Amino acid sequence: MKLKEMYLEFSHLGEYLKSLSLLFARLLVAYGFYEPAMMKWNDIHSVAEWFGSMGIPFPTLNAYMAASTEVAGVVLLTLGLFTRLISLPLIVIIIVAIVTVHLGNGFSAGDNGFEIPLYYMSFLLVFFSHGAGKFSLDRFIFGEKN
Repeated sequence: MKLKEMYLEFSHLGEYLKSLSLLFARLLVAYGFYEPAMMKWNDIHSVAEWFGSMGIPFPTLNAYMAASTEVAGVVLLTLGLFTRLISLPLIVIIIVAIVTVHLGNGFSAGDNGFEIPLYYMSFLLVFFSHGAGKFSLDRFIFGEKN
């Protein structure tokens, strides 16, 4: 029984890091979306052409939608506002990126595979399922169980 009690106490200590780790993860993922979003907006017409070359329907509309969603994701994840809501369209963007760009290169990040996008998607699933944590506007506006 002593081992069980020690483990439960150790687990309880880990709870103190939950919100801090969610904040750190949100900021990291937001930063990861920042550069791709800015690259899209800085040359949206080339992005639309690239989308069209991959067979993505309505390439111009989808280029604007992807860039807008990524920018919104950067802002909302950074603030911890509507975190669960923005996670879903960002997951869709990641899935499209994996299927159209990364899947054919295998898993390895070094070969432009789907490893890194898969990690981003995993973080987004955590945000969707656990919320933004204590250090967020979601918590401030919507309360503890947001």
